[in-house]
Amino acid sequence: MIPRDRHGQTPVRFGLTEDRAEQRLIAAGLWLENGPVPGSEPVLTALAKTADPDVALIGLDRLREADEQAWETIRQALHDNPPLRGRLLAILGGSTALADHLVSTPDEWRRLTHPREASTADYTAELSAAVRSGDTYLTGKDAVRALRSAYRGVLMEIAADDLGHLVEYELGELAYSEVTSRLTALAEAALRTGLALAWQECDSQQDEAEEPTRLAVIAMGKCGGRELNYVSDVDVVFVSEGDTSLAGRVAGEMMRIVGASCFQVDAALRPEGKAGALVRTLEGHANYYQKWARTWEFQALLKARPVAGDEELGARYVDVVAPMVWMAAERDNFVVDVQKMRARVEERVPNEIAERELKLGRGGLRDVEFAVQLLQLVHGRVDPELRSPSTMEALDALGQGGYVGRSDVTELEASYEFLRMVEHRLQLRKLRRTHLFPDASATGELRWLARACGAVPRRGRTAGEVLLAEYRSKIKAVRRLHEKLFYRPLLDAVAKVPADELQLTTEQATSRLAALGYAAPDGALRHIKALTSGVSRRAAIQHTLLPVLLDLLADTPDPDGGLLAYRKVSEALAETPWYLRVLRDEGAVVENLARLLGTSKFVPSLLVRAPEVLQQLGNTTALADRDPADVAVALRQAVGRYRSLRPAIATARALRRHEMLRVAGADLLGALDVRGACRALSSVWAAVLEATLDVAQRENAERPLARIAVIGMGRLGGGELGYGSDADVLFVCEPHQGVSDAEAVRYAGGIASTVSRLLGAPSQDPPLKVDADLRPEGRNGPLVRTLESYRAYYARWGEVWEAQALLRACPVAGDSELGERFVEMIDPIRYPEGGLDASSVREIRRIKARVDTERMPRGSDAWSHAKLGPGGLGDVEWTVQLLQLRHAHQYPTARTVGTLEALEAFSEAGLVDDEDAETLSEAWLTATKARNAATLVRGKPVDSIPTSGKELSAVASVFGHAVTDDPGEFLDRYRRVTRRARAAVERVFYAE
Repeated sequence: MIPRDRHGQTPVRFGLTEDRAEQRLIAAGLWLENGPVPGSEPVLTALAKTADPDVALIGLDRLREADEQAWETIRQALHDNPPLRGRLLAILGGSTALADHLVSTPDEWRRLTHPREASTADYTAELSAAVRSGDTYLTGKDAVRALRSAYRGVLMEIAADDLGHLVEYELGELAYSEVTSRLTALAEAALRTGLALAWQECDSQQDEAEEPTRLAVIAMGKCGGRELNYVSDVDVVFVSEGDTSLAGRVAGEMMRIVGASCFQVDAALRPEGKAGALVRTLEGHANYYQKWARTWEFQALLKARPVAGDEELGARYVDVVAPMVWMAAERDNFVVDVQKMRARVEERVPNEIAERELKLGRGGLRDVEFAVQLLQLVHGRVDPELRSPSTMEALDALGQGGYVGRSDVTELEASYEFLRMVEHRLQLRKLRRTHLFPDASATGELRWLARACGAVPRRGRTAGEVLLAEYRSKIKAVRRLHEKLFYRPLLDAVAKVPADELQLTTEQATSRLAALGYAAPDGALRHIKALTSGVSRRAAIQHTLLPVLLDLLADTPDPDGGLLAYRKVSEALAETPWYLRVLRDEGAVVENLARLLGTSKFVPSLLVRAPEVLQQLGNTTALADRDPADVAVALRQAVGRYRSLRPAIATARALRRHEMLRVAGADLLGALDVRGACRALSSVWAAVLEATLDVAQRENAERPLARIAVIGMGRLGGGELGYGSDADVLFVCEPHQGVSDAEAVRYAGGIASTVSRLLGAPSQDPPLKVDADLRPEGRNGPLVRTLESYRAYYARWGEVWEAQALLRACPVAGDSELGERFVEMIDPIRYPEGGLDASSVREIRRIKARVDTERMPRGSDAWSHAKLGPGGLGDVEWTVQLLQLRHAHQYPTARTVGTLEALEAFSEAGLVDDEDAETLSEAWLTATKARNAATLVRGKPVDSIPTSGKELSAVASVFGHAVTDDPGEFLDRYRRVTRRARAAVERVFYAE
């Protein structure tokens, strides 16, 4: 037991429980009889943060005993140099093997004074210098000892940088990729140095050779991928030119030297494995891979990279084998072979340790690596971005290309890095090759590992329990994603080959689809077979695309509907030459298309008639970045080329279809906000009216009899149109000189009627209804009036609701000067001097109450009705419009057709409390977006938000909710927003 001093202080305070801890601290000059030596607290605190404080202290004591003369220098450095303190103590507490190295070569501690970033060339120079004596290399055991010591010294530096942040937080954590990159660079340096020593051993034989001999070392596995562990065999393949026998002896000598000093060099991945020749010529390698290589050998070659020896020969080797690697997926049963190989590896893991096997077990490192490599080999044939030997780089590329969902990439990357970090910590402890996570009952081992990994106690659980829970969570996530990704190609096989010829039955494939979230997997299989049947190029590309689409659609609200829509779109665009090429080559297009098809019924019907928009889906910023004014100009120019109204209207429909699809795509993909979508839709509608009206006037008479202006009303006038909105308008005309009012009205009425009728004719596109019901006398009144007729009507018979309707009147087409004069004429009506009298205010409130009561669909949920429900669009707009009628004559900034602009003006004027204004604005934006989203999801104009099922989930996804989230949370949020808005309406609309 550790004796307690008279003040009750013991080294236990710093996590030291070993019997001789106090004596060791005293000997080290860190402890007095009554407690810590003044100034030693930082050292003791750092000691307490190591993975094993007792082991770290023993290491310090051994270091002191090994070089007592230097101890005072070391002790002072521990006090004065926090980076050194963190690195040195982390090594002593985290690796007994590296502590042994420090003790055996005491001056090595100076390596840890400062961090060092070094390249392969730097490490090679250091190792090479260590095995030299003057201008000559050491030989025999001297060379091995020198190389081992230099290698361990550099390895210790890397480990110190990796672990130091756990002891001294300000050191910063070394990224996983940086750790593996440095370890790989060190291994490459060791191979190069070992090769140089081997050539020296065989130098006399080189002189006797009849021709120059060249030898290249090709790294495979983790070394090839630049992702080595601390303790790992380094897989290599040798290729030579010249005297193959000499090259074989050099290769064997290199393996012996490096194996005795640094790590095992394994050449078992060479052609024919251990039974084959150690060294082959480039031609010999090519012949073997072309004729006899098995599937797994091409998978191994994916990471092949020259690292030592003759650079030019190594580069030629890669040039020869790389094309074979990226053609391997075309081999018979390729996918099945890879899957079988993974299954065999898994079967070899004993059941009693399967859950603890970091590397080979279910949910282990191999699950990630096999899934990534299979996807690389399948999709990398046409996508060079996937051809990285690094697992993490390849995984990132798969995500960027849309082959794997971003959330899956993030989860896999985090899980893989976690498992590799745990593996590193386990190996560092004794520098032994191990991949076995401690048993849950081994609390001491778990505690050490948890501290080495930086885990801390949390919520009543020990650090070991926290780490164990994290480990189980990560392997579960890896296994789930492995199943999801690794068996994607199985679905291609099911689609391409009759079910009775498959090793996995249709029932099993159906289960896989069901696991991905398809409600009708049998139907999904029929769609897959229809798309991939045959041997055409189109079927082959679909075979490549469908694994991506199936996964991406699985992450949408309606995977089954999305797959059906994809089939319909693909069949409709089967003869469009670029369609599948764009999907194959641009992963972002595939990802965004899947999201649109699995969310909206509005998009597919437009897409088959405006497929050119598909090409814009790869860049959502560009998709949303078109200026509505530029779009309107282009539309008017295109339609204006026609002299006849019917082809002009057909062109206008096509261009509107294109723009509606573009806007809907940008909206659903989150690239366009509510106001931007409304402005774009309103601008397109106005351009259609402008262009078709112009053509109609040219077609209708040789000499125009009147000027015509179209005044936008309602949402069109306010620039607030939705996807299902009609175009509310007024037609106003003015006779040309010498033309009577009656002739002008007949002429303009005929044009307005023709344009309205042809635009509104039934078609496959969303309706183009021109609604003039807000005109004087409604449907009973003339379709067109002269400006003076409007003036006379409003002066004599105009009612307060008509003044309210005029608040959003804005010229949108036709004669702009006439439109501006109409606006000047109505301004005194809609912004009455002195505001509204009390009776008019009461009338507005009465009308609103009647609208709320009579127009609400019977049996509907009022709180989910975006237009008429409490706190919805109607509430906000009536409130703003009443304020305009009452106060806009005093506040010019409130004389605007936009709801939110007017609300902002009243807020700035102090007529509406800032909080109420913000509440009403939020409700208007939320209700508008919800109404638009519901229309896009259902594929038809609607005012009510879905309250359950896939449609609610789809609307929620438009608001940014993940498919896995509870869509009820969105509904709750919507109702909270509208409830607050209703309260604000009560305060503002009914204010006296």
